[in-house]
Amino acid sequence: MIFNTGSALLDAVVLAVVSRDADGTYGYKITQDVRCAIDISESTLYPVLRRLQKEDCLEVYDMAIDGRNRRYYKITEKGRVQLNLYRGEWATYSQKISQIFKEASL
Repeated sequence: MIFNTGSALLDAVVLAVVSRDADGTYGYKITQDVRCAIDISESTLYPVLRRLQKEDCLEVYDMAIDGRNRRYYKITEKGRVQLNLYRGEWATYSQKISQIFKEASL
């Protein structure tokens, strides 16, 4: 993608991806799901997950899978409130940008 992704948009996408599963999801799967929309590396994603955890938007727990510990991330109530705020802002923002593109002469 040629557009830069700001931290707020990245936070919003990560919260949306994590919110899909009521029991939470793990880092690698989050990376794969986010990559459907944004080109992102794991080295970029994990600081976002840590920041969202520090801001109480995500909670973290470990689960043993095939003899290995897997860290899961689950959205909190505060994270849901933040995600809803992002959704509203995104709807307004994307509508305005789309309108500008529609009005542009070719």
